[in-house]
Amino acid sequence: MPIRKKEEEQETHGAQDNPLGDPRAFRGYRTNLQKLAESTKKSEFLPSFSRSFGGFVIEVAKIIIIALLIIKPIHAFLLQPFYVKGASMEPTFRNNEYLIVDQLSYRLHDPRRGDVVVIRNPFQPDEFFIKRIIGLPADRLLIADGRITVFDAVHPDGQALDESAYLSSGSFTPGHTEVTLGVEEYYVLGDNRTASLDSRTFGPIERRAIVGRTAVRAWPIYRAQTFQTPTYPLPSPAAT
Repeated sequence: MPIRKKEEEQETHGAQDNPLGDPRAFRGYRTNLQKLAESTKKSEFLPSFSRSFGGFVIEVAKIIIIALLIIKPIHAFLLQPFYVKGASMEPTFRNNEYLIVDQLSYRLHDPRRGDVVVIRNPFQPDEFFIKRIIGLPADRLLIADGRITVFDAVHPDGQALDESAYLSSGSFTPGHTEVTLGVEEYYVLGDNRTASLDSRTFGPIERRAIVGRTAVRAWPIYRAQTFQTPTYPLPSPAAT
């Protein structure tokens, strides 16, 4: 009996010394923790494939809808991308260059002489040309002897248009044409005057045919550039 009492005292003393209590009970508790963790992983941390895929589809749909709500108005009213096809605007623009066209400016002011614009093809409105505005509403233009003469309210006797800022050295404008523009008409030409289908062929264009002004050349990167309306050195009548 004394021996048994001593063993009981040792067990009691050991249980008091061990803050985790009976080691055998702790082993059982550890087993229960493992089972709990396994069930939690399956139910909460690893959702089923159908749940995860469905959520992914919903998130992608949200992104697409938001992108359309942002990009569509910009594309329709502000900026639109175009790429150059052909050589009619060389040396200013080359084949396959990527341009950003400003569609907002002409909602605020009229097109200006010298602007490079994208217009609808008068023969096929679903196609587009890129040309430069040479004549403005109410202008009278004379193309003769390789040059362009502008007759307007400021220069009723006519003034030769200096296009050296954008035409190649030695360029000239072939043909012989005289035209007076209406109140909503513009005369457009390609910078490559000997290889351009323009107003010399299809006549003046109406303002509604102008899509917008070429604002940026975005590609290729090494030719990236913004474009402003050129300034023409047209002297005043008093200086002539």
